[in-house]
Amino acid sequence: MRLSEFIVVEVDRVVDEWEEFARAITPDDNLDRTTLRDHARAILLAAARDMTTAQTAEEQAAKAKGDGPEKSPKLVEAAASHGELRHIVGFDLVQMTSEFRHLRACVIRLWVASLKTPNLAYFQDMIRFNEAIDEALAESTAAYAERVNHSRDMFLAILGHDLRAPLQAVSMSTEMLLRKTDLDSNALTCVKHIKRGTLHMAAMVSDLLELVRSRLGKSLPIAPAPMDLADAAHEAIAQACAGNPECDPSITVKGDTQGSWDGGRINQLLQNLIGNALQHGSNKRDVTVELMGEGEDVRLTVHNFGVPIPPEAIATIFDPLVRSVDETLGQPSTSLGLGLFIVKEVVRAHGGTIEVSSNEVDGTLFTVVLPRGV
Repeated sequence: MRLSEFIVVEVDRVVDEWEEFARAITPDDNLDRTTLRDHARAILLAAARDMTTAQTAEEQAAKAKGDGPEKSPKLVEAAASHGELRHIVGFDLVQMTSEFRHLRACVIRLWVASLKTPNLAYFQDMIRFNEAIDEALAESTAAYAERVNHSRDMFLAILGHDLRAPLQAVSMSTEMLLRKTDLDSNALTCVKHIKRGTLHMAAMVSDLLELVRSRLGKSLPIAPAPMDLADAAHEAIAQACAGNPECDPSITVKGDTQGSWDGGRINQLLQNLIGNALQHGSNKRDVTVELMGEGEDVRLTVHNFGVPIPPEAIATIFDPLVRSVDETLGQPSTSLGLGLFIVKEVVRAHGGTIEVSSNEVDGTLFTVVLPRGV
């Protein structure tokens, strides 16, 4: 029996061995059978189909170098999905790649044991099967690595960006102590140490943001819990004003503003929207925040007057790494374009919507609508 035929006939037997091996190396003893078997069947059947596809000697040589034409999209799709899911359930890269090593050895062992009369064509079958498994392994590894990079870079980018607000608050507080308070020599030394440490951390944060400037993740995990959006807004304004003593945003609350959201993520959303309004507003005292309970939703608006956002920038304002409106006008900016991207991701994770309007007469208005529960 040719190897491609053998795989189709014995696919369940091979997948059973795959499951047994996966269970032996899994980091989570509670994974069910479906998760352990994952895309094994799809990978094997796609490999069998690939083996029956005509291939010239030139194509075979190119494929061995990873340059061949894509002939097995189903194999690529199944392998990539497998790599992503193995990362999600906690397999490390060594464990995932060992599955393919075991799969290759299992199929060859069972097939060779079934042969009664050797045939030269069988060696070609083994070559084609190895090519298919190598292709699957490459796709799985690439997808796994991409998932790892996305998770890491999302964490680093948000961490680096959001550290700037508390660091600014600490820096401004030390400046106020140095300017307005008579300190004895010991206290003055301590404050100066705090200031130097803050500057050092700010430099490290800037380096971190530069590191992840071109690499970001896709989604944010959330842990919803009952909370009041009005309380979170008041706290966010207090934190923002700690770093901007001259600011005095007004807040208006109408209706029921309670719901189930991730408090930490909502704080990120509020800090970034309020900070953005303070940064780009023509007058830091003209920033207004309004909350309104509307049936199953709570509406949040943040408004400021100032230079309007150009119409061509509106479409990409929530994209990662898009520079601030100041830079589009030829003015320097230290923004890496992560703030509004984070806002959008927080809103999306909660199943909400966000819109922005901006013109010279009405000012700039960000409107967020959040369902009360997700």
